[in-house]
Amino acid sequence: PMGSVITPWAGNLERAVALVGQMKERGLRMNEIAFTALIDGFCKNGFLDDALLALKEMRECRIKPSVVCYNALINGYCKLGRMDEARELVDEMEAKGVKPDVVTYSTILSGYCKIGDTDSAFELNRKMLKKGVIPDAITYSSLIRGLCEEKRLSDACELFEKMLQLGLQPDEFTYTILIDGHCKEGDVEKALSLHDEMIKKGVLPDVVTYSVLIDGLSKSARTKEAQRLLFKLYYEDPVPDNIKYEALMRCCRKAEFKSVVALLKGFSMKGLMNEADKVYQSMLDRGWKLDGSVYAVLIHGHCRGGNVLKALNFHKKMLQCGFPPNSTSTISLVRGLFEEGMTVEADTVIQELLNCCSLADAETSKALIDLNRKEGNVDAVVDVLRGMTRDGLLPSSG
Repeated sequence: PMGSVITPWAGNLERAVALVGQMKERGLRMNEIAFTALIDGFCKNGFLDDALLALKEMRECRIKPSVVCYNALINGYCKLGRMDEARELVDEMEAKGVKPDVVTYSTILSGYCKIGDTDSAFELNRKMLKKGVIPDAITYSSLIRGLCEEKRLSDACELFEKMLQLGLQPDEFTYTILIDGHCKEGDVEKALSLHDEMIKKGVLPDVVTYSVLIDGLSKSARTKEAQRLLFKLYYEDPVPDNIKYEALMRCCRKAEFKSVVALLKGFSMKGLMNEADKVYQSMLDRGWKLDGSVYAVLIHGHCRGGNVLKALNFHKKMLQCGFPPNSTSTISLVRGLFEEGMTVEADTVIQELLNCCSLADAETSKALIDLNRKEGNVDAVVDVLRGMTRDGLLPSSG
């Protein structure tokens, strides 16, 4: 069946669209499963207009959308913050005899919470209960998140207790939201208690949980406990090879950006560059706007780890993003390149750094660097660059 052919490619939208085209050329008909997979792919990638065109074609083929298809479209509207249209789609479903399920309501409810409209989220929660649709763990987690973001921590805790009473199992996402809420309120004791509780229940803390706790402990001047958590993360519990950093980052909001950057620095300082790279990639996947300091940390970390080519690659990315070279990390890179015999690349990096000189009287320093560079005196080159940084002639931060 065509649906079974398209569905495995739904994660690769471009391939799925090409496959649909090939099928049509051969005169093969699309079925409901194939259309739904295609619509879901469009919605997940933010191409709602294409999804609606596919829906129109689906109806022209006299194929009725299922609840799964409607849920995909509702998710597409919610991702774009078009909540009124998402609600209208629910009305359309009911008018056409398609019964909304827990996924339908949870998707819209989560959308409301993401835009800070918890009143509408709770109104929808009441409606789903009246309709006989029982909320699941995702529903409650979304509501708890919305309350925490509105700093209604006591209400969030009440809802959490109700969730437990109903026998619903919170995941690390839910626990992390509450831990973060308590940390922001300065109640690190309760945050640590929740951390212990989740472990006892077999819910393992993830990287974001630890970053939130470490940040909270540090702000409460409980540095020894913060260090113990770092030690636990880095040494007692090996970081799993299959750790899903993209999933971990989903619960990170802008307020937690600094915590995750601190974690990236921690990995780099401990020489865990594979983990640092995964965190960096996850930040990109989440669409976060990175600053030059992130690249500086990665450059310095890879230089310390002996992977100069990787460091050079991050240096190039940093420049492509429009950030000036960070003198500290660039000096590490220059030394590493010289040690690897990559003198041409080292000369280029030095020139890029010197192009950022802020004062005209840096010419003497430039001449000294040029002289020592030609003579292969790496230590002297590095010393001059460091001196220029101290004198404020070079950018000291990205």
